[in-house]
Amino acid sequence: MRSSDPSAQEQLLAWYARSARELPWRHPDAGPWSVLVSEFMLQQTPVARVLPAHARWLARWPVPAALAAEAPGEAIREWGRLGYPRRALRLHETASILVTRHNGQVPVALAELRALPGVGGYTAAAVAAFAFGQRHAVLDTNVRRVLARLVAGLALPTGSAMSAAEIRMAESLLPDEPAVAARWSVAVMELGALVCTAAAPRCGDCPLAARCAWLAAGRPAAADGARRPSQRYDGTDRQCRGRVLAMLRDSGAPVARAAFDALWPDPVQLARALDGLVSDGLVDPVTDDTYALPSGVIRRDPPGVNVPSHPL
Repeated sequence: MRSSDPSAQEQLLAWYARSARELPWRHPDAGPWSVLVSEFMLQQTPVARVLPAHARWLARWPVPAALAAEAPGEAIREWGRLGYPRRALRLHETASILVTRHNGQVPVALAELRALPGVGGYTAAAVAAFAFGQRHAVLDTNVRRVLARLVAGLALPTGSAMSAAEIRMAESLLPDEPAVAARWSVAVMELGALVCTAAAPRCGDCPLAARCAWLAAGRPAAADGARRPSQRYDGTDRQCRGRVLAMLRDSGAPVARAAFDALWPDPVQLARALDGLVSDGLVDPVTDDTYALPSGVIRRDPPGVNVPSHPL
């Protein structure tokens, strides 16, 4: 596929107009706050799980000021079982910064978005494109896979971290008009989620099949180094941490340390998980032997670099 190929752009955008899922953060009336919340939630979390959580979040906190006015522990409680709960803390801190530095609004400038807690290069570009119609390359795992097949003829991107060459290539394919470029970015993402999937791509339904280097090469298999092994969850510290947080979310009062012993058979692993939650700012020690969700100001970490995935 050539850079800035008008016919390819038209075909993909026409497919997107017919086939795109109706998601609340894509609705014409969705504001930048809705888009920002969705991008935090969609990091490594399937759309089906995000939809109800996003609706509850926006119903409770329709503007950043509403979230900033509550304790960070309430953000963790509302986050529920979405996983990776530090995202909830970063989103709460972001809401506070929007109130104190940006008049309660999501900033338009890419650099100001990038400076928000938990907002890396991907999330900043996604919000700038999808909330404000700007021309930026938005590369999640779906987009990286589509472009690897379409342009490079590879089944999967090489390596877990995107390269400068990938970014340059993605930028070269963007339509010139910013609003059209933003729609192209979300269309490529949707193509990767619905058609050009990792395990079972439906090339016969792809609007770009005639231009796909991977399809033309006979769909060669991915190199061993391109496949990422699935991560075990059962029995991990992450599962243990999740059980501790679930007990605290369900409790309206501080929980005694002894109550956690029934959650997990390994006391050493349980102690390690609890210490980690306290260190991460997800749990507050109220007394020497009781714990609760955080009620005060959370620690500020430097903005992270993230390449979230948008799974099905």
